[in-house]
Amino acid sequence: MEIRNGRVRGLDLHLARLDAATRELFGEGLDGGLVCERVRGALRTAGVTDAGVRVYVHLPPGDGTVRPVTTVIARPPTPEPEAPQRLTAVTYQRPAAHLKHTGVFGQSYHLRRAQAAGFDEALLTGPDGIVAEGAITNVGFVEGDTVVWPDAPALDGITMLLLRRELDRLGLPWVRRPVCLADIPSFDGAFVSNSLGVAPVGRIDELSVPVDVPVVGRLRSLYANAEWDVI
Repeated sequence: MEIRNGRVRGLDLHLARLDAATRELFGEGLDGGLVCERVRGALRTAGVTDAGVRVYVHLPPGDGTVRPVTTVIARPPTPEPEAPQRLTAVTYQRPAAHLKHTGVFGQSYHLRRAQAAGFDEALLTGPDGIVAEGAITNVGFVEGDTVVWPDAPALDGITMLLLRRELDRLGLPWVRRPVCLADIPSFDGAFVSNSLGVAPVGRIDELSVPVDVPVVGRLRSLYANAEWDVI
């Protein structure tokens, strides 16, 4: 999560995802108050109110009776990307993709190769070119006035969930349906989202994607104006 002035967007979504994943992996819930306390402690230790924060829940070595441990790491904040993003498609899907987990070698490998080739992000795809997600982002497409998120194994990113909530609040249309690489030229635009914000996509491999798309501008505005929650 990106924290500014001790606040974060979508805190309830972060805590709910951490709790659900902890229940699935370790068979018990995670106290949201404890998470916030640890985050505040990390900020105090670093002497900052702005940071990029990661929360890890893990089992330390033991005899099977140990309880999950919550660890928080605070790093310098990262600004929102300003330039349209360039994506390259790779055949890879994360294991247990619905979880945000530490088994990231595959996606890190493809992201580094993509960046070495002059791209900003890797677009992860499955059999028959089914589009799933980015290596570190969710990807969405624009069809007229409708936002289309791919229906494939992927992490439900907090920014994506926050955007869906804002779209629902305003009665604006979005759908989740299968998207293949062959479908991409038919869309009016594309974007990526993660904790850094929302950015238009300007290129996917050799395909140029329109970036001056009103729906993407609306999404960026919705995210920029989303409520900040005190940690």
